[in-house]
Amino acid sequence: MLEFILLQAPAGESGWMGNLILIGGIVIIFYFFMVRPQQKKAKDQKTFIESLKKGDQVVTIGGMHGRISAIEGEIVILDVDRGTKLTFEKSAISLDASKKLSKATKAA
Repeated sequence: MLEFILLQAPAGESGWMGNLILIGGIVIIFYFFMVRPQQKKAKDQKTFIESLKKGDQVVTIGGMHGRISAIEGEIVILDVDRGTKLTFEKSAISLDASKKLSKATKAA
């Protein structure tokens, strides 16, 4: 089968170099538009999780809003209402609500 395909190629053309450049270009575009932004987002999320401290107002992945009342290793205890505390994994914290709220008030 391979010999049949090779025999079909016109003699004297070096089209493989053009194909190689095309594939290389596609790989570079894929890296800059898909892989690199995802790596940056993951790095920012990791930095945010490591910088959590008591008193920060946060939002969980599930949409629960609360203020951090304690951090114990990989566990975060959120105060969601007066006397109501819920326990979450650190990885379940999505974003810093105080930063989001400050941006919203600056825009208004």
